Formats: sequence, structure tokens, C-alpha cells
Amino acid sequence: MKIVMKKLYLKIFSLLVLVSFLTSCDFNLDKVNPNSVTVENFYQTSDDLTSAVNATYAVLQDQTLVSREWFFVHDLRGDDMATGGGQLEVPRYQLLIGTNDPSNAVASSVWTGCFAVIHRANVVISKAPGVKMTDETLRSRLVGEAKFLRAWSYFELVSLWGGVPLYTDYVTSLSGNKARSSVADVYTSIIGNLTDAIASLPASYSGGNIGRATKGAAQDLLAKVYMQKGDYASAKPLLKAIIDSHLYSLVPNFNDNFQEENEYNAESVFEVGFLDDGNFSWGYNNGDGLGAETTVHNQEICPISWGNLIPSQKLLEEFESTDVAGNTKTDPRFAFSFYRVGDNIVTGPLTQGSFNIASSVIRGSAPQKVGWRKHTILYKNADSYHPSGINERMMRYAEVLLNMAECQNETGDVEADVLATLNQIRDRATVAMPHYPTANYPTSTKDQRFKAIVHEKRVELAGEEIRNKDILRWRAQGKLTVLGGDPITYFTANKYELLPLPQSEIDNNEKVGKANQNPGY
Repeated sequence: MKIVMKKLYLKIFSLLVLVSFLTSCDFNLDKVNPNSVTVENFYQTSDDLTSAVNATYAVLQDQTLVSREWFFVHDLRGDDMATGGGQLEVPRYQLLIGTNDPSNAVASSVWTGCFAVIHRANVVISKAPGVKMTDETLRSRLVGEAKFLRAWSYFELVSLWGGVPLYTDYVTSLSGNKARSSVADVYTSIIGNLTDAIASLPASYSGGNIGRATKGAAQDLLAKVYMQKGDYASAKPLLKAIIDSHLYSLVPNFNDNFQEENEYNAESVFEVGFLDDGNFSWGYNNGDGLGAETTVHNQEICPISWGNLIPSQKLLEEFESTDVAGNTKTDPRFAFSFYRVGDNIVTGPLTQGSFNIASSVIRGSAPQKVGWRKHTILYKNADSYHPSGINERMMRYAEVLLNMAECQNETGDVEADVLATLNQIRDRATVAMPHYPTANYPTSTKDQRFKAIVHEKRVELAGEEIRNKDILRWRAQGKLTVLGGDPITYFTANKYELLPLPQSEIDNNEKVGKANQNPGY
């Protein structure tokens, strides 16, 4: 939905004409077109409210967020990625090596996108009570969806930037700008929104509503929020409720989670939908700069396309391989996640020359180029320039189990219970890795189990925009020492914990201003 605010302005071309008008008539020059659609007159029916919620999802789907810049911010701030070569644009490379500043365009886009979601969600939440509806369950559900989307956006903001302006109603003028709220207040608001969403969202949908936020998605997001705060005891029952619902399960084929043909499967808790429009455009055609039909995740990381990002050396070495003493099996998820020379794509086997990436990595003892397979469409389309219709799996059941294992470990569950949860991931039919403990991953102590959980989470969820938040959480909770130190090589305390507030916010919001910039910037 596009809300259009139009005013009719009378353009005066000369002082004489202006004087004539002012002396002969009593005009109100600030008239509103009675036929225009405004916030005040749009929200009349359930269809109007549904359209407004759909428009909020459209921002989540937009290039400022999930179809492009959102995955870059997380990929570049974690340690799963390395640059594919000189083609990586400067703002992205700055995020990768930690030289970004308040003017960074990629981070600023995510900030803008999140607040656009918040603004649209706020309009829905504010106007919903006045809409004439006979179906109160639908009204409650739509408000719950808006609160879920608002909570998701604020969780992104608070985890990346710290305290941010907290808007619970929509702003109509610059005078409505707010100062930064505390981190605690932002989290309190997020928790309240998700608690409401859990109470009002259905367990599942059918037909054209598939893909909307569900109760399980809200529970999963709230569990992540509590974990980020270090409150594992509050996260644990939320994850248990998802598991006990029996609505979700691990799909036998690991790769089904990353292909267009297997979207909204049993493992999907929440995903953002895309559609391959087939015309090589990015699909940003709705007229207000928000919303995207396709995602460019494929071509950004595709090893024969732009290849802007490749898996980091540390990530490749994380996967268990019989090249390393003590490992009895090579993890099949390596081949599911990455392409190497000799692997087959739709046009045949890849050669060293097929890869459009400048950087070589080493797997075992042989130097070769290794590129991403996850999120790419080379299994069916080898066009060098092609946005894809593969949905972004934002939350999947495998992560629920991994987070549950972490919560069990943190809250004092016995080793057998933690491993029973953790080993479900390794039991997937196409993975079938040996159970923990293993020779290289003993599990008799809490720290050893934590290392195993971190390892399993990294190889299962590689390149899925989760590692960055994990590092932020474990850093804040002092757990990185268990892993041998901070995995981000450029990290400096009192600076790199947070992104700098965008320069546009400092310039345009006098209640924030330069004095309230994050430390180190």
C-alpha cells in the first residue's frame, strides 16, 4: 500500500498577480485534495487494514533490508565471510575490515529500512482500533503481525546500534523526533510487543496467507531477544513450546532449506518471500522505493557472478574433515554449503576458470577457489546476472534446537539432555554425523559443551546472518575467552561493539545529535 499525502499549492508567478489575489479574495492556500488518500481516511475496512500490514511486510522485503543490505550488514560484521576480490564496493569493504564510519551507506540503509517498518507498523497499530470490522480475531491478528514486525526491527536496531529512538506511534512532523532511549527500554518494548504477538498470532496459515508471522515465529524471536540479554532461563520455555508444538521438524535433505522449490517446508519458522520475475531486474517497482520482488543474495555471493563475498578460511576449517586427525567423517554440509572445482552446476562441472572470484582459499593441502552454494541458483540457472526468487529463511527449526541446547547448557541441564538436543541436528538424514562427544569435541564440562554448540551452530547455519549476533552476545557475556578470544581480528573494545549512528540521523534529528554518537566514532 502506498499512502499518498497530497497538497494543492498555488504557484504565484509575479508579485502583481499575488497582490491581485490577496486584495480581491480570501484564499486558504493550504488546501487538501478531498479525493486524496490520507492516513485519516484510509483505514475504514478490514481490507484496508490488511493492505497496510502487507505494506509493512513489503518494507521488510525491500532492498534496504532483506533483499540486499540487511544480509550484507550481518555477513560483513561476522567472520563467516571474506572478500571475493576488488569488486566489493568500498562501503561494504569498510564494514568487513572495521573502517566504517557514520557515513557508511550500507549500514545507513538498514537503519532507514528498520525505521520504515516501524513507522508503517505504528500506523497500523494506532489506526486498527477505529477500523469497522466484525471479525475481532482478524483485527487482533493483524495488530499482532504489526507488533511482530516492529519488534523484529527494534531487535535489529538495538543489537547493532544500542539505544535508539523509541517510537510507539507514527510521527507526522520533525517535531515528533525522539532522543535515544536506553537499551533496557528498547528491550522492554520489544518484549512487550512479542508477548502481545504470541497471544494473538495463529500457529499456522493456509492458502495465500502462508508466510505471515506465526505464534512460533514470535516465540522464536522472543527467545532470541532473551538470549541476547543473557536471560537464558526466560528463553528456554519459549523454545520448548516451539519444540513441543510438533509443528516443525528437520527436513531430511539439508539443501531443501535453500532452494526455491522447497519453500515454507516443515523446517521453516519464518521466511521472507521473493519471486523470480524473470526479467533480470531487481523488482523495485512499486513506486515509493520500498518493496522488492526479487533478492540479489544470489548474484552478490554467486561464485560465477559478482562473487562479492566468499567463505572465510576460518569457516572452511570449521567443518569436520577426515583430513584432520580424530574426525571419522567429512561433514556433508560442507558440500551443501560451498562449491569447489569439479562440482556440478546446471551447465556441468565447475573449473578453476569458472569462478569469478579473485581470492583462493585452502581446504586440506590444495589451494583452490571455493564459493558459496547456499542462497545461489546455480543448481538451475547459470546466468551471470540474475536476481533470484529464493526466499530468505530468517528462522528455521534447526536454529531453535541449537538455541535450546545453548539454553540447556546455560541453565544447568545435565550433559545427556544437552547432547540429546544437539545431536538431533547431526541426525539429519543427509548429514548423519557422529554424535557428540567426539575425539575433537569432548562434552564433559559446560565449557566443552559450549564449544560443541558453537561449532555445530556455525557449520549448520553458515552464511545465514546469525553468526554476527552470536558473536555480539557471547562478547557481551564474556564467553569468547572459552573459544580462544575474539574472532573479529580488528575488534577494539569501546568502539566495535556497536555500529556508529548514521550521519543522516545525527544531522536530521536534533534530539540525537553528534554528542550522542556511539563510543569510538
